[in-house]
Amino acid sequence: MESIQELSERKTKILHAIIKNYLDTGEPVGSRTISKYTDLNLSSATIRNEMADLEELGYIMQPHTSAGRIPSDKGYRWYVDMLMSQKEQEVTELREQMLEKSDKMDQLLRQVAKVLATNTNYATMISSPVYNRNKLKFIQLSQVDENQLVVVIVMDGNIVKNQIITLEEPLDNEALLKLNMLLNTALIGLSVEEINLGMIARLKEQAGIHSEVVSNVLDAVANVIQLDDDMEIYTSGATNIFKYPELSDKQSAQEIISAFEEKQQLAALVSKTMASSENKDIQVYIGNESNVEKMKDCSVVTATYELGEGMQGTIGIIGPKRMDYEHVMKTLKTLMAELDEIFHRDG
Repeated sequence: MESIQELSERKTKILHAIIKNYLDTGEPVGSRTISKYTDLNLSSATIRNEMADLEELGYIMQPHTSAGRIPSDKGYRWYVDMLMSQKEQEVTELREQMLEKSDKMDQLLRQVAKVLATNTNYATMISSPVYNRNKLKFIQLSQVDENQLVVVIVMDGNIVKNQIITLEEPLDNEALLKLNMLLNTALIGLSVEEINLGMIARLKEQAGIHSEVVSNVLDAVANVIQLDDDMEIYTSGATNIFKYPELSDKQSAQEIISAFEEKQQLAALVSKTMASSENKDIQVYIGNESNVEKMKDCSVVTATYELGEGMQGTIGIIGPKRMDYEHVMKTLKTLMAELDEIFHRDG
């Protein structure tokens, strides 16, 4: 890294501009190009002098008799070392910015969304941690009176939810016992996604004259397992989509902004991510794979972070299909590690 330190700020900017321009065009770079390329506001003569110094130092060279310069191996090494140094600094700054506001959960999550948007130049979202309550542990139906049942639903993490359902006809103790056995035998250990229409039809058929009760119980189960009501979603950088021509036409931009404002579809995406995150830390949804109609022209990269005790949340980055997937995934992995450290430290 010594080669970086021996250059003045002016030489650093000029060398960076030469290398970047050459990488973009493949053509030798002259002083006139650099005078337009940088924000130094220097004359071509001054830039020529600096370029002569950089050539003498071995960072650039002149191919054949061309007036332009190209990077030498030493110049490329300087460029790569500088990029690596910048990435290390980004990670450090990311950590410092997150720690600044880790005293309150909502402030931390807003900060995470903001840092992500700034770091990636895409739109970002992060959900507050909720209990991963997708799997049923136990169901208990108990009579409140002849017109009402209380449905006690126990989920993984020993989260207990109650819901009252109204009966059209009273149930005797024997019928109540049979319904409890039927529901627990069929549903325990399943996630809400696994309770499909075929299973519901079989349960209603087995319940016979009490099929309506089973239908109401399943509705109650679906209601309490849904994450949407308890979950906050923090977003940032929605206007970054205007930077990408394929997303900046009026209809596409309005749809994506609308999805960010309404957040209902984002909540559905979070639920989908957490339901399918057992085998993969990071998931990529391209176009329609996200099932968010208003983001059909986007790619969405998500990751699930965990707090332990069944508490999970989702981080998401939304951008064009040509997004820099490698950078996005590395950034998400960094954030997940930092969140894990913060939550365990605070715990």
